[in-house]
Amino acid sequence: MDSEQLLYEVNELNHLFRESASVETLLNKAVEMVANRTHSAVCSVYLYDPAERMLTLRATRGLNPESVGKVRLGLGQGLTGLALQEMKTVCEKDASRNPNYKFFPGLFEERFDAFLALPIARGISKMGVLVLQRSTGESFTDADVKALETVASQLAHIIENAQFLMGMHEPRPEHPEVRTTVPAQLKFIKGRVASEGFAYAPAMVIDKQKSLSFLLHREFEGHYSIEQFDEAVTRTTDQLEELQERVENKLSDAASLIFAAHLMILKDKAFLNKIVRRIETGVNPPVAVAEVSGEFIQTFLASDNAYMREKVNDIEDLAIRLVNNLISAGEDTQVYRGHVVVARDLFPSDLLKLSSEEASAVVLVGGGVTSHIAILARSLAMPMVIADSFDLLGLPDGTPILVDAQIGNVFVDPDDNVLEKFHSQQKVRLSLEEQKKLIQPQTRTSDGVPVQLLANINLLTDAVLAAELQCNGVGLYRTEFPFIVRTTFPSEAEQFVIYSRLVQSMPGKPVTFRTLDAGGDKILSYYHDVQEQNPAMGMRSIRFSLQNRPIFREQVRAILRAGADADLRIMFPMISSIDEFCQAREVVLESIDGLSRQGIAHNGKPKLGMMVELPSVVELIEDFAAEAEFFSIGTNDFIQFMLGVDRTNDSVADFYLPHHPSVLRALSRIVRAANGSKREVSVCGDMAHEPQYVPFLLGIGVRTLSVDPAYLLRTQQTIAGMSIRQAEAMAQAMLAQSRTHEIETILGEPGTMV
Repeated sequence: MDSEQLLYEVNELNHLFRESASVETLLNKAVEMVANRTHSAVCSVYLYDPAERMLTLRATRGLNPESVGKVRLGLGQGLTGLALQEMKTVCEKDASRNPNYKFFPGLFEERFDAFLALPIARGISKMGVLVLQRSTGESFTDADVKALETVASQLAHIIENAQFLMGMHEPRPEHPEVRTTVPAQLKFIKGRVASEGFAYAPAMVIDKQKSLSFLLHREFEGHYSIEQFDEAVTRTTDQLEELQERVENKLSDAASLIFAAHLMILKDKAFLNKIVRRIETGVNPPVAVAEVSGEFIQTFLASDNAYMREKVNDIEDLAIRLVNNLISAGEDTQVYRGHVVVARDLFPSDLLKLSSEEASAVVLVGGGVTSHIAILARSLAMPMVIADSFDLLGLPDGTPILVDAQIGNVFVDPDDNVLEKFHSQQKVRLSLEEQKKLIQPQTRTSDGVPVQLLANINLLTDAVLAAELQCNGVGLYRTEFPFIVRTTFPSEAEQFVIYSRLVQSMPGKPVTFRTLDAGGDKILSYYHDVQEQNPAMGMRSIRFSLQNRPIFREQVRAILRAGADADLRIMFPMISSIDEFCQAREVVLESIDGLSRQGIAHNGKPKLGMMVELPSVVELIEDFAAEAEFFSIGTNDFIQFMLGVDRTNDSVADFYLPHHPSVLRALSRIVRAANGSKREVSVCGDMAHEPQYVPFLLGIGVRTLSVDPAYLLRTQQTIAGMSIRQAEAMAQAMLAQSRTHEIETILGEPGTMV
């Protein structure tokens, strides 16, 4: 078997869903492909039911096809069950000699001695087992095992979608009557800026109750034929595949199969046949779509499975798109194109869909400015305002709405005076081309002191912009985004591809990877663990990684491989103790050793550093300087934990003060200790791009700032407008004060950050 070739070609498994009309076809194509490419006589897939703790044979190439659906194993039973129970690969030259081997009459597997069972899982979630078998004398090599482990990881995408579709056809409870609310007329809402920009467009409200009402209670004027329904299905399929391709081309790191569920449902014969049967009884096709979709929606809403509940949005989106294609044949059915979307809750995948359909802006009802949704919106250049008026959800679709995401204003049906001001503001905004002309390759203060200006990267699109604006490198790559926007843990191979593209976008420049910062407001919907009363202080960031070392190790390996020839830095988030840092470092060293033994190209000497985000670090900063090679201060979390204030909580947001005397003095001590130990220190939180705080940071000795690409020019101009002497004088004056109002006087304005 050509292991290297298989490693690159296995990605094709991710696209099988597009060609498959049923779960059976999907899995059968998967086992055929794997068997052929691995030269194995047998390839089988067993799916796991966590409720029953049972594995069931769902597809096979090489064994008795009549055994599909009949052969069942308990967790830990047989070599197959053992592989899933222990979450490790089982490889045997002669399987029948192993005491755990279980014989099934009529399966006809006694001809195959060589046996390989690989658990199919995403993180800690057990999904199934991939089993390959060969004849005597054709055992599996270590290279085979490594390549097939990657196959099993990729196959998890297919299994997840298959389980989703199978869940659609379980018995459904009766659904309750859904009531709609009367929308209220609004004129002006003061919100908070999450992602800067302007938009003036008709409103489109996304609200669960409204969507359900639309599906179940909409009246349709015309009566449509079954042929028109078939045409709508074809048109919808083509549209979704085009959108998927567009998103993958634009956001390849974050858009893995964004429309996968839509396409899977649409190609599911059982789902379509249910609609067709209703049409054949005289039900109007759009009504039939609404009724069948409504049944599935109610079932999923009642599910205990978080993943199934998330799929409600997919069914709603698909049903609306299908109905629109049916009743608006030949018209533009991009639902959100040219609209300001008003929504209560959005998943990262939802925001990617809105971007792919060219929505103009988003007004998010509720949520925090520091949430991952807001960060993602900035990467997508999607203007976003967070407003706390739930009456906006009652806004009739099509109502003109103006979003001024420079200052956080939302105008509903604005008058001519407001529109005139809006258009004048648009004219003075600097385009990217204008920014490229103004930005300088080197950033210096007015007295010539150089400052490194790095970029915070969320998606690869940020890296393109940062490179065009001549940043000095990547000071923070938030690796959690490829995890957040997916429905499963990305494999080492998937991460390697993403990370490689980032490194390639910054030739010769430092690239800093922050390891997975999951938890808090960065929720992984597919990671099912105990509910935490206070997730911000729970199992998150480096604690999560050290608790789930296989996931951590895969990520570190991918980073090391991607940065083989780069100026590579790896930093650990939310470090609270020397012990944690040393444990994380040990995982990196183990990964380096493992890659070396495997002969895989990698970076053997990355710089290892840490985020400074917790107060516990301050008292040990000199000790940390003896271990870590660099520091990056994440001011958002640092301020939050230093002051015990949740910035996203409106009732206490006024207490979130970057210029609090304790915060300023702690920052000064950290920078002083780092510089004294000749350790690099940078600031990557919001303070790094806020004009009122940049002088203080320079004044205490910070010479490296890392900001979102959108803030590169503004930050450079702020730095160029002051001398180091001025900055030091300002910093000393601020550090001498013990009251916030005294510091605000020095700043010259109220210090609450926007």
